[in-house]
Amino acid sequence: MLAYRRDQSLLTEAGMPLALVRARDTDDVVETMKWAHRHGVPVVTRGAGTGLAGAANALDGCIVLSVEKLNEILHIDTAARTATVQPGVINGDLAAAVAEHGLWYVPDPGSRAISSIGGNLATNAGGTCCAKYGVTADHVARIKAVLADGRIIHTGAATRKNVAGLNLTQLLVGSEGTLAVIVEATMRLRAAPSAAATVVANFPTTAQAIDAVLAIRDRVEPCLVELMDRTTIAAVDAMTHMGLDESAGACCSSSATAATPLRRLRRVPMCARTPGQPRCTTPTIRSRAKSSCRLVESR
Repeated sequence: MLAYRRDQSLLTEAGMPLALVRARDTDDVVETMKWAHRHGVPVVTRGAGTGLAGAANALDGCIVLSVEKLNEILHIDTAARTATVQPGVINGDLAAAVAEHGLWYVPDPGSRAISSIGGNLATNAGGTCCAKYGVTADHVARIKAVLADGRIIHTGAATRKNVAGLNLTQLLVGSEGTLAVIVEATMRLRAAPSAAATVVANFPTTAQAIDAVLAIRDRVEPCLVELMDRTTIAAVDAMTHMGLDESAGACCSSSATAATPLRRLRRVPMCARTPGQPRCTTPTIRSRAKSSCRLVESR
């Protein structure tokens, strides 16, 4: 049980739970919530435990309710472009499963390979693609959840248009388990993107890198933008040994699809130079499937 006391945030406090429940189905969640409600015992819901903010940390005398065993992809609807999953499904596993159907699950937090959909919903996780495609809340169609007293609710709809009634789905997303326990969700998918190319450029200062990001948006709509300052560059290079320039003030990478946006991206660093500080590394074009992919994943 000690392993379930906290997430990966080592600087936050964690209490000693009364019990650990490892739910295997919705009925386990319902019965746990009913018992806790009846006896006035707090419940802390836990997914994969990959969070860095202490949201899944136990309280003294609480029940830690783990939903990691609810990890089935229930249905992939290629016509509607949706996937219905349990909360314990790993983000990367869902992305891989729908890719086999020519589809794309967009939200890509840095913990994609280890974080769960339930946790992504609870924290409204984002990722490098959020600048163009939005965060998790922008990709959820409906939710099945268990309230504090054990009642089951259904929010949202599988249809693209759903304007009747209160938007309770968006209320649950980002609530970090304070309103209900998510036991099932239908996530929206997109058609798989065309091949993308990535521009990576170093800048003397972080301010110049920010100027580049703004300049990029004036020319193309990138599908991915990532900016790292000098401290982050050093940490990434220490882990990946990619040979990054640790003397750079900042590094900016941006991806776009098709040849025309790529040609425009090549010119962005020239346009982004700050007057009086003309030094700027010539951008390097990288294949997203190669080193640029490693750069993004290393974050």
